[in-house]
Amino acid sequence: MPVFAQAVAGVAPAGAMSVIPALVFPGLVFGSNGPNLLVTFGVAMAVMVLVAFCLRPMAQRMAAVSGLYSYTAKGLGQRTAITAGWSAIFGYGLVAMAALLLVGVYVGQLFSNLGVPAADSKVFTVLVILASAATACLLMVRGIRISAWFMVLMESISIGVLATLMIIYFAVNPSKLSLGSVFAWNGNFDALPIGIVVAVSAFVGFESPTTLGGEAHRPFVTVPRAITWTPILMGVLCLLAVTAQDAALKEAPLSIAASSTPLSDLFSQSSPVSAAILDLGIAASWFACAIASVNALARIFFCMGREGVAPKIAGRTHPVFRTPSMAIMVIMPVVAIVPIAVVTSTASPERGLVNLLTLGAYGYLGSYILASASLPFFLRRIGESTYASWILGAVTTLALGAVFWTAAAASIRTGSLETVIYAGVLLASTMYATFLHFRLPRRLAAVGIYDETRELDLFHGRPTP
Repeated sequence: MPVFAQAVAGVAPAGAMSVIPALVFPGLVFGSNGPNLLVTFGVAMAVMVLVAFCLRPMAQRMAAVSGLYSYTAKGLGQRTAITAGWSAIFGYGLVAMAALLLVGVYVGQLFSNLGVPAADSKVFTVLVILASAATACLLMVRGIRISAWFMVLMESISIGVLATLMIIYFAVNPSKLSLGSVFAWNGNFDALPIGIVVAVSAFVGFESPTTLGGEAHRPFVTVPRAITWTPILMGVLCLLAVTAQDAALKEAPLSIAASSTPLSDLFSQSSPVSAAILDLGIAASWFACAIASVNALARIFFCMGREGVAPKIAGRTHPVFRTPSMAIMVIMPVVAIVPIAVVTSTASPERGLVNLLTLGAYGYLGSYILASASLPFFLRRIGESTYASWILGAVTTLALGAVFWTAAAASIRTGSLETVIYAGVLLASTMYATFLHFRLPRRLAAVGIYDETRELDLFHGRPTP
Protein backbone atom coordinates (compact mmCIF):
# COMPACT_ATOMS: atom_id res chain seq x y z
CA MET A 1 0.00 0.00 0.00
CA PRO A 2 2.76 2.60 0.70
CA VAL A 3 4.19 1.93 -2.77
CA PHE A 4 0.78 2.43 -4.36
CA ALA A 5 0.31 5.54 -2.19
CA GLN A 6 3.49 7.03 -3.67
CA ALA A 7 2.11 6.49 -7.19
CA VAL A 8 -1.32 7.89 -6.36
CA ALA A 9 0.08 10.93 -4.58
CA GLY A 10 2.48 11.50 -7.46
CA VAL A 11 -0.43 12.08 -9.84
CA ALA A 12 -2.52 13.91 -7.17
CA PRO A 13 -5.90 12.69 -8.46
CA ALA A 14 -8.14 15.12 -6.58
CA GLY A 15 -5.91 18.11 -7.23
CA ALA A 16 -5.25 17.24 -10.87
CA MET A 17 -8.92 16.54 -11.60
CA SER A 18 -9.88 19.88 -10.07
CA VAL A 19 -7.27 22.13 -11.65
CA ILE A 20 -5.76 20.71 -14.85
CA PRO A 21 -8.99 20.24 -16.92
CA ALA A 22 -9.81 23.87 -16.21
CA LEU A 23 -6.39 24.88 -17.57
CA VAL A 24 -7.12 23.11 -20.86
CA PHE A 25 -10.70 24.41 -21.04
CA PRO A 26 -10.60 28.21 -20.88
CA GLY A 27 -9.14 31.17 -22.69
CA LEU A 28 -6.30 31.06 -20.15
CA VAL A 29 -4.11 28.99 -22.46
CA PHE A 30 -5.83 28.70 -25.81
CA GLY A 31 -8.02 31.74 -26.28
CA SER A 32 -11.73 31.11 -26.51
CA ASN A 33 -11.41 27.89 -28.51
CA GLY A 34 -9.83 25.23 -26.35
CA PRO A 35 -9.64 21.61 -27.55
CA ASN A 36 -12.23 19.01 -26.67
CA LEU A 37 -11.49 17.89 -23.12
CA LEU A 38 -12.48 14.24 -23.54
CA VAL A 39 -10.29 13.82 -26.64
CA THR A 40 -7.38 15.65 -25.02
CA PHE A 41 -7.40 13.60 -21.82
CA GLY A 42 -8.23 10.38 -23.67
CA VAL A 43 -5.10 10.73 -25.83
CA ALA A 44 -3.00 11.63 -22.78
CA MET A 45 -4.28 8.55 -20.95
CA ALA A 46 -3.52 6.24 -23.90
CA VAL A 47 0.05 7.55 -24.17
CA MET A 48 0.67 7.19 -20.44
CA VAL A 49 -0.66 3.62 -20.39
CA LEU A 50 1.81 2.78 -23.18
CA VAL A 51 4.61 4.27 -21.07
CA ALA A 52 3.49 2.14 -18.10
CA PHE A 53 3.63 -1.00 -20.24
CA CYS A 54 7.20 -0.08 -21.25
CA LEU A 55 8.35 0.53 -17.68
CA ARG A 56 6.69 -2.57 -16.22
CA PRO A 57 9.10 -5.20 -17.67
CA MET A 58 12.11 -3.23 -16.42
CA ALA A 59 10.57 -2.77 -12.97
CA GLN A 60 9.97 -6.55 -12.83
CA ARG A 61 13.68 -7.17 -13.35
CA MET A 62 15.45 -4.34 -11.55
CA ALA A 63 14.85 -2.84 -8.10
CA ALA A 64 16.08 0.72 -8.66
CA VAL A 65 16.50 3.68 -6.34
CA SER A 66 16.55 6.15 -9.21
CA GLY A 67 13.88 4.74 -11.51
CA LEU A 68 14.00 5.96 -15.11
CA TYR A 69 17.58 7.17 -14.73
CA SER A 70 18.87 3.67 -13.97
CA TYR A 71 16.59 1.97 -16.53
CA THR A 72 18.02 4.23 -19.23
CA ALA A 73 21.59 3.54 -18.07
CA LYS A 74 21.03 -0.21 -18.51
CA GLY A 75 19.33 0.24 -21.88
CA LEU A 76 20.86 3.17 -23.75
CA GLY A 77 24.05 3.72 -21.79
CA GLN A 78 25.43 6.09 -19.20
CA ARG A 79 25.58 9.29 -21.28
CA THR A 80 21.93 9.02 -22.24
CA ALA A 81 21.08 8.22 -18.62
CA ILE A 82 22.51 11.58 -17.52
CA THR A 83 20.03 13.34 -19.82
CA ALA A 84 17.16 11.12 -18.64
CA GLY A 85 18.07 11.82 -15.02
CA TRP A 86 18.28 15.57 -15.51
CA SER A 87 14.99 15.56 -17.40
CA ALA A 88 13.26 13.57 -14.65
CA ILE A 89 14.67 15.86 -11.95
CA PHE A 90 13.45 18.87 -13.93
CA GLY A 91 9.97 17.35 -14.26
CA TYR A 92 9.65 16.31 -10.62
CA GLY A 93 10.95 19.67 -9.45
CA LEU A 94 8.61 21.79 -11.58
CA VAL A 95 5.55 19.75 -10.59
CA ALA A 96 6.53 20.02 -6.91
CA MET A 97 6.82 23.80 -7.34
CA ALA A 98 3.40 23.96 -9.00
CA ALA A 99 1.98 21.81 -6.19
CA LEU A 100 3.27 24.14 -3.47
CA LEU A 101 1.95 27.15 -5.38
CA LEU A 102 -1.48 25.52 -5.54
CA VAL A 103 -1.39 24.71 -1.83
CA GLY A 104 -0.81 28.39 -1.10
CA VAL A 105 -3.50 29.56 -3.53
CA TYR A 106 -6.17 27.13 -2.30
CA VAL A 107 -5.50 27.70 1.40
CA GLY A 108 -5.87 31.42 0.77
CA GLN A 109 -9.09 30.76 -1.13
CA LEU A 110 -10.31 28.57 1.75
CA PHE A 111 -10.06 31.43 4.26
CA SER A 112 -11.62 33.81 1.76
CA ASN A 113 -14.64 31.51 1.35
CA LEU A 114 -14.95 31.29 5.14
CA GLY A 115 -15.12 35.07 5.28
CA VAL A 116 -11.69 35.48 6.87
CA PRO A 117 -9.58 37.01 4.11
CA ALA A 118 -5.93 37.73 4.87
CA ALA A 119 -4.85 41.33 5.33
CA ASP A 120 -2.12 40.78 2.74
CA SER A 121 -2.92 37.83 0.49
CA LYS A 122 0.59 37.59 -0.97
CA VAL A 123 2.30 37.48 2.41
CA PHE A 124 -0.22 34.90 3.62
CA THR A 125 0.34 32.70 0.53
CA VAL A 126 4.12 32.90 0.99
CA LEU A 127 3.78 31.84 4.65
CA VAL A 128 1.57 28.89 3.66
CA ILE A 129 4.12 27.78 1.05
CA LEU A 130 6.96 28.00 3.58
CA ALA A 131 5.00 26.06 6.21
CA SER A 132 4.02 23.41 3.66
CA ALA A 133 7.61 23.01 2.46
CA ALA A 134 8.90 22.66 6.04
CA THR A 135 6.22 20.10 6.97
CA ALA A 136 6.83 18.10 3.78
CA CYS A 137 10.56 18.10 4.48
CA LEU A 138 10.01 16.79 8.01
CA LEU A 139 7.71 13.98 6.81
CA MET A 140 10.11 12.91 4.05
CA VAL A 141 13.17 12.87 6.29
CA ARG A 142 11.25 10.90 8.89
CA GLY A 143 10.63 8.05 6.43
CA ILE A 144 8.82 6.97 3.28
CA ARG A 145 6.33 4.79 5.16
CA ILE A 146 4.99 7.67 7.27
CA SER A 147 4.84 10.09 4.36
CA ALA A 148 3.21 7.44 2.12
CA TRP A 149 0.40 6.70 4.59
CA PHE A 150 -0.13 10.42 5.10
CA MET A 151 -0.37 10.87 1.31
CA VAL A 152 -2.89 8.10 0.75
CA LEU A 153 -5.05 9.44 3.60
CA MET A 154 -5.02 12.95 2.08
CA GLU A 155 -5.85 11.66 -1.40
CA SER A 156 -8.67 9.41 -0.23
CA ILE A 157 -10.35 12.25 1.67
CA SER A 158 -9.81 14.69 -1.21
CA ILE A 159 -11.28 12.40 -3.87
CA GLY A 160 -14.28 11.66 -1.66
CA VAL A 161 -14.90 15.38 -1.06
CA LEU A 162 -14.58 16.25 -4.75
CA ALA A 163 -16.88 13.44 -5.92
CA THR A 164 -19.52 14.21 -3.29
CA LEU A 165 -19.60 17.93 -4.05
CA MET A 166 -19.79 17.43 -7.83
CA ILE A 167 -22.70 14.97 -7.42
CA ILE A 168 -24.50 17.44 -5.17
CA TYR A 169 -23.85 20.29 -7.63
CA PHE A 170 -25.49 18.49 -10.56
CA ALA A 171 -28.29 17.18 -8.35
CA VAL A 172 -29.14 20.75 -7.35
CA ASN A 173 -28.54 22.14 -10.85
CA PRO A 174 -29.78 19.41 -13.22
CA SER A 175 -30.40 21.89 -16.01
CA LYS A 176 -26.64 22.56 -16.22
CA LEU A 177 -25.82 18.94 -17.01
CA SER A 178 -25.67 19.04 -20.81
CA LEU A 179 -23.56 16.19 -22.14
CA GLY A 180 -24.16 17.16 -25.76
CA SER A 181 -21.63 19.97 -25.57
CA VAL A 182 -19.11 17.70 -23.85
CA PHE A 183 -18.81 15.44 -26.90
CA ALA A 184 -18.92 18.27 -29.43
CA TRP A 185 -15.76 18.97 -31.44
CA ASN A 186 -14.98 22.52 -32.44
CA GLY A 187 -12.33 21.60 -35.02
CA ASN A 188 -9.50 23.31 -33.16
CA PHE A 189 -6.62 20.94 -33.93
CA ASP A 190 -3.94 23.60 -33.42
CA ALA A 191 -4.56 23.72 -29.68
CA LEU A 192 -4.71 19.93 -29.26
CA PRO A 193 -0.93 19.19 -28.92
CA ILE A 194 -0.39 21.80 -26.18
CA GLY A 195 -3.63 20.61 -24.57
CA ILE A 196 -2.31 17.04 -24.52
CA VAL A 197 0.96 18.18 -22.90
CA VAL A 198 -0.98 20.02 -20.18
CA ALA A 199 -3.26 16.96 -19.80
CA VAL A 200 -0.21 14.70 -19.49
CA SER A 201 0.71 16.67 -16.35
CA ALA A 202 -2.38 15.09 -14.76
CA PHE A 203 -0.74 11.66 -15.12
CA VAL A 204 2.94 12.37 -14.55
CA GLY A 205 4.32 10.95 -11.34
CA PHE A 206 2.68 7.54 -11.73
CA GLU A 207 6.16 6.10 -12.32
CA SER A 208 7.55 7.51 -9.04
CA PRO A 209 7.35 4.09 -7.28
CA THR A 210 10.27 3.03 -9.51
CA THR A 211 12.42 5.11 -7.16
CA LEU A 212 11.34 2.99 -4.16
CA GLY A 213 12.87 -0.29 -5.36
CA GLY A 214 15.58 -0.09 -2.73
CA GLU A 215 13.09 0.42 0.11
CA ALA A 216 9.99 -1.56 -0.89
CA HIS A 217 9.28 -5.12 0.21
CA ARG A 218 8.96 -7.46 -2.80
CA PRO A 219 9.82 -4.62 -5.23
CA PHE A 220 9.55 -6.87 -8.30
CA VAL A 221 5.86 -7.33 -7.50
CA THR A 222 4.72 -4.13 -5.81
CA VAL A 223 6.42 -1.57 -8.06
CA PRO A 224 5.23 -3.00 -11.42
CA ARG A 225 1.71 -3.38 -10.04
CA ALA A 226 1.61 0.24 -8.87
CA ILE A 227 2.92 1.78 -12.10
CA THR A 228 0.58 -0.36 -14.23
CA TRP A 229 -2.69 0.40 -12.49
CA THR A 230 -2.16 4.02 -11.45
CA PRO A 231 -2.42 5.61 -14.94
CA ILE A 232 -5.45 3.44 -15.73
CA LEU A 233 -7.18 4.45 -12.49
CA MET A 234 -6.20 8.08 -12.99
CA GLY A 235 -7.44 7.99 -16.59
CA VAL A 236 -10.88 6.75 -15.57
CA LEU A 237 -11.14 9.38 -12.82
CA CYS A 238 -9.96 12.12 -15.17
CA LEU A 239 -12.45 11.24 -17.91
CA LEU A 240 -15.28 11.35 -15.39
CA ALA A 241 -13.97 14.64 -13.96
CA VAL A 242 -13.51 16.36 -17.32
CA THR A 243 -17.01 15.33 -18.38
CA ALA A 244 -18.47 16.93 -15.25
CA GLN A 245 -16.28 20.03 -15.41
CA ASP A 246 -16.83 20.57 -19.13
CA ALA A 247 -20.58 20.57 -18.54
CA ALA A 248 -20.28 22.85 -15.50
CA LEU A 249 -17.71 25.34 -16.81
CA LYS A 250 -19.45 25.83 -20.15
CA GLU A 251 -22.29 27.43 -18.19
CA ALA A 252 -19.98 29.49 -15.99
CA PRO A 253 -18.70 33.03 -16.69
CA LEU A 254 -15.27 33.20 -18.32
CA SER A 255 -13.87 34.86 -15.17
CA ILE A 256 -14.58 31.61 -13.29
CA ALA A 257 -13.37 29.30 -16.07
CA ALA A 258 -10.08 31.22 -16.37
CA SER A 259 -9.50 31.38 -12.60
CA SER A 260 -6.71 29.49 -10.84
CA THR A 261 -9.46 28.09 -8.53
CA PRO A 262 -12.34 27.46 -10.97
CA LEU A 263 -14.30 24.83 -9.03
CA SER A 264 -13.98 26.75 -5.79
CA ASP A 265 -15.30 29.91 -7.48
CA LEU A 266 -18.13 27.88 -9.01
CA PHE A 267 -19.26 26.51 -5.64
CA SER A 268 -18.76 29.76 -3.76
CA GLN A 269 -21.58 31.33 -5.77
CA SER A 270 -24.12 29.19 -3.95
CA SER A 271 -22.34 27.70 -0.93
CA PRO A 272 -19.11 29.26 0.38
CA VAL A 273 -18.83 26.52 3.03
CA SER A 274 -18.89 23.79 0.35
CA ALA A 275 -16.29 25.76 -1.59
CA ALA A 276 -14.11 25.96 1.53
CA ILE A 277 -14.35 22.18 2.06
CA LEU A 278 -13.39 21.68 -1.58
CA ASP A 279 -10.45 24.06 -1.18
CA LEU A 280 -9.19 22.05 1.79
CA GLY A 281 -9.41 18.77 -0.14
CA ILE A 282 -7.63 20.17 -3.21
CA ALA A 283 -4.90 21.79 -1.10
CA ALA A 284 -4.33 18.48 0.73
CA SER A 285 -4.08 16.63 -2.59
CA TRP A 286 -1.46 19.02 -3.97
CA PHE A 287 0.45 18.89 -0.69
CA ALA A 288 0.62 15.10 -1.06
CA CYS A 289 1.75 15.59 -4.68
CA ALA A 290 4.58 17.87 -3.54
CA ILE A 291 5.78 15.20 -1.09
CA ALA A 292 5.59 12.43 -3.70
CA SER A 293 7.41 14.50 -6.33
CA VAL A 294 10.25 15.50 -4.02
CA ASN A 295 10.49 11.93 -2.67
CA ALA A 296 11.17 10.70 -6.21
CA LEU A 297 13.44 13.61 -7.12
CA ALA A 298 15.52 13.19 -3.97
CA ARG A 299 16.14 9.51 -4.68
CA ILE A 300 17.42 10.21 -8.19
CA PHE A 301 19.63 12.99 -6.83
CA PHE A 302 20.78 10.68 -4.02
CA CYS A 303 21.72 7.94 -6.49
CA MET A 304 23.64 10.42 -8.65
CA GLY A 305 25.48 11.57 -5.54
CA ARG A 306 26.44 8.00 -4.68
CA GLU A 307 27.73 7.44 -8.22
CA GLY A 308 29.75 10.66 -8.25
CA VAL A 309 27.90 12.51 -11.02
CA ALA A 310 26.22 14.87 -8.53
CA PRO A 311 27.63 16.50 -5.36
CA LYS A 312 28.60 13.79 -2.90
CA ILE A 313 26.65 15.46 -0.12
CA ALA A 314 23.46 14.37 -1.93
CA GLY A 315 24.46 10.73 -1.40
CA ARG A 316 24.36 10.89 2.41
CA THR A 317 21.58 9.30 4.42
CA HIS A 318 20.09 10.25 7.78
CA PRO A 319 21.99 8.49 10.59
CA VAL A 320 18.76 7.31 12.26
CA PHE A 321 16.01 7.14 9.65
CA ARG A 322 18.27 6.02 6.74
CA THR A 323 16.45 8.32 4.32
CA PRO A 324 18.20 10.50 1.67
CA SER A 325 17.95 13.43 4.05
CA MET A 326 20.70 15.59 2.58
CA ALA A 327 19.24 15.36 -0.93
CA ILE A 328 15.83 16.32 0.45
CA MET A 329 17.18 19.29 2.40
CA VAL A 330 19.17 20.54 -0.59
CA ILE A 331 16.16 20.28 -2.90
CA MET A 332 13.35 21.71 -0.75
CA PRO A 333 14.63 25.33 -0.57
CA VAL A 334 14.89 25.42 -4.37
CA VAL A 335 11.44 23.90 -4.76
CA ALA A 336 9.94 26.43 -2.33
CA ILE A 337 11.61 29.57 -3.64
CA VAL A 338 10.15 29.39 -7.16
CA PRO A 339 6.44 29.44 -6.17
CA ILE A 340 7.29 32.19 -3.68
CA ALA A 341 8.86 34.17 -6.54
CA VAL A 342 5.71 33.63 -8.63
CA VAL A 343 3.48 34.89 -5.80
CA THR A 344 5.60 37.98 -5.08
CA SER A 345 6.07 38.90 -8.75
CA THR A 346 3.66 40.85 -10.93
CA ALA A 347 2.74 37.69 -12.86
CA SER A 348 -0.62 36.10 -12.13
CA PRO A 349 -0.68 32.77 -10.25
CA GLU A 350 -2.72 31.33 -13.15
CA ARG A 351 0.00 32.07 -15.70
CA GLY A 352 2.74 30.89 -13.35
CA LEU A 353 0.85 27.67 -12.77
CA VAL A 354 0.45 27.00 -16.49
CA ASN A 355 4.15 27.63 -17.10
CA LEU A 356 5.27 25.38 -14.23
CA LEU A 357 2.99 22.49 -15.21
CA THR A 358 3.87 22.76 -18.91
CA LEU A 359 7.61 22.82 -18.19
CA GLY A 360 7.20 19.92 -15.77
CA ALA A 361 5.33 17.94 -18.42
CA TYR A 362 8.20 18.56 -20.87
CA GLY A 363 10.64 17.17 -18.33
CA TYR A 364 8.56 14.06 -17.75
CA LEU A 365 8.01 13.52 -21.48
CA GLY A 366 11.75 13.70 -22.14
CA SER A 367 12.53 11.09 -19.48
CA TYR A 368 9.62 8.91 -20.65
CA ILE A 369 10.89 8.97 -24.23
CA LEU A 370 14.38 7.82 -23.22
CA ALA A 371 13.12 5.20 -20.74
CA SER A 372 10.61 3.76 -23.25
CA ALA A 373 13.27 3.60 -25.95
CA SER A 374 15.48 1.74 -23.46
CA LEU A 375 13.06 -1.18 -23.04
CA PRO A 376 14.17 -3.44 -25.93
CA PHE A 377 17.86 -2.73 -25.33
CA PHE A 378 17.44 -3.38 -21.60
CA LEU A 379 15.85 -6.79 -22.30
CA ARG A 380 18.38 -7.65 -25.02
CA ARG A 381 21.20 -6.97 -22.58
CA ILE A 382 19.90 -9.68 -20.23
CA GLY A 383 19.03 -12.11 -23.02
CA GLU A 384 15.25 -11.65 -22.88
CA SER A 385 14.66 -9.65 -26.05
CA THR A 386 11.33 -10.21 -27.82
CA TYR A 387 9.67 -8.81 -30.95
CA ALA A 388 6.88 -7.45 -28.75
CA SER A 389 9.34 -5.38 -26.71
CA TRP A 390 10.82 -3.81 -29.85
CA ILE A 391 7.36 -2.98 -31.21
CA LEU A 392 6.11 -1.62 -27.88
CA GLY A 393 9.24 0.47 -27.33
CA ALA A 394 9.12 1.88 -30.85
CA VAL A 395 5.39 2.69 -30.80
CA THR A 396 5.57 4.36 -27.38
CA THR A 397 8.67 6.37 -28.26
CA LEU A 398 7.12 7.56 -31.52
CA ALA A 399 3.85 8.48 -29.81
CA LEU A 400 5.65 10.44 -27.10
CA GLY A 401 7.92 12.04 -29.67
CA ALA A 402 4.95 13.11 -31.81
CA VAL A 403 3.22 14.72 -28.82
CA PHE A 404 6.42 16.44 -27.76
CA TRP A 405 7.35 17.66 -31.24
CA THR A 406 3.94 19.06 -32.16
CA ALA A 407 3.59 20.73 -28.76
CA ALA A 408 7.07 22.25 -29.04
CA ALA A 409 6.33 23.53 -32.56
CA ALA A 410 3.04 25.06 -31.42
CA SER A 411 4.75 26.62 -28.40
CA ILE A 412 7.46 28.19 -30.56
CA ARG A 413 4.88 29.57 -33.00
CA THR A 414 3.10 31.36 -30.17
CA GLY A 415 6.33 32.84 -28.84
CA SER A 416 6.28 30.85 -25.59
CA LEU A 417 9.60 30.21 -23.86
CA GLU A 418 8.80 26.79 -22.31
CA THR A 419 10.35 24.83 -25.19
CA VAL A 420 13.46 27.03 -25.23
CA ILE A 421 13.97 26.58 -21.48
CA TYR A 422 13.63 22.82 -21.68
CA ALA A 423 15.93 22.70 -24.72
CA GLY A 424 18.50 24.51 -22.58
CA VAL A 425 18.19 21.80 -19.90
CA LEU A 426 18.72 19.07 -22.52
CA LEU A 427 21.73 20.89 -23.97
CA ALA A 428 23.28 21.38 -20.54
CA SER A 429 22.82 17.70 -19.66
CA THR A 430 24.38 16.62 -22.96
CA MET A 431 27.36 18.92 -22.43
CA TYR A 432 27.82 17.60 -18.88
CA ALA A 433 27.68 13.99 -20.08
CA THR A 434 30.24 14.81 -22.79
CA PHE A 435 32.49 16.47 -20.20
CA LEU A 436 32.31 13.36 -18.02
CA HIS A 437 33.03 11.14 -21.03
CA PHE A 438 36.28 12.92 -21.91
CA ARG A 439 37.49 14.22 -18.54
CA LEU A 440 36.06 11.88 -15.89
CA PRO A 441 35.32 8.60 -17.68
CA ARG A 442 35.47 6.53 -14.47
CA ARG A 443 32.67 8.57 -12.93
CA LEU A 444 30.56 8.21 -16.04
CA ALA A 445 31.19 4.46 -16.06
CA ALA A 446 29.80 4.30 -12.49
CA VAL A 447 26.35 5.45 -13.62
CA GLY A 448 23.92 2.60 -12.98
CA ILE A 449 26.21 0.67 -10.64
CA TYR A 450 24.38 1.71 -7.47
CA ASP A 451 21.17 0.08 -8.70
CA GLU A 452 22.52 -3.38 -9.39
CA THR A 453 20.07 -6.03 -8.19
CA ARG A 454 20.99 -7.70 -4.89
CA GLU A 455 19.96 -11.05 -3.48
CA LEU A 456 17.85 -9.44 -0.75
CA ASP A 457 15.73 -7.80 -3.49
CA LEU A 458 14.47 -11.24 -4.48
CA PHE A 459 11.41 -12.94 -3.02
CA HIS A 460 12.29 -16.44 -1.82
CA GLY A 461 8.84 -17.46 -0.64
CA ARG A 462 9.49 -16.40 2.93
CA PRO A 463 7.17 -14.00 4.79
CA THR A 464 8.22 -10.40 4.44
CA PRO A 465 8.11 -7.92 7.33
